Amino acid sequence: MIAETVCSAVSAAGLGLAVVTAYRKRFLAATRIAAYSLVPVGLVMTGVVGWLADTAFSPTAWAGFGVLGAAWALFATTRAVERRRGGTRAQRKAARGSQPDAVAPATSAPSLGPASRPAARPASAPRAAGSSDDFSDIEAILKKHGI
Repeated sequence: MIAETVCSAVSAAGLGLAVVTAYRKRFLAATRIAAYSLVPVGLVMTGVVGWLADTAFSPTAWAGFGVLGAAWALFATTRAVERRRGGTRAQRKAARGSQPDAVAPATSAPSLGPASRPAARPASAPRAAGSSDDFSDIEAILKKHGI
């Protein structure tokens, strides 16, 4: 009852504001204000306001929202655990069954073949102190990888 009265008062105030705006020859703005001010009365007439008021003050409705929230939380938790484990039970079982086939058989030689450079490295010439010492570690890593 109070919600309907408040909505009617808001609509009446909005229509009054629309009349004042139209008096100032701003007809487009006045029409827009009138449209917005008729929305609360339309909601009251369709029963939406009554339904919202009954829902907002109903402990049963709030308990229902709580149950829906708990269901959503459980669903989200199970989805997160399923993603972390890697799928459903059937998918994990199939992955375990196919795992030995995925392993490459033992080989006698490395897949990249023997190294193309000799094992012994020539001694490098002593370097002058300065900025070249800063890059000696980097050069050693690059030489190790053959770059």
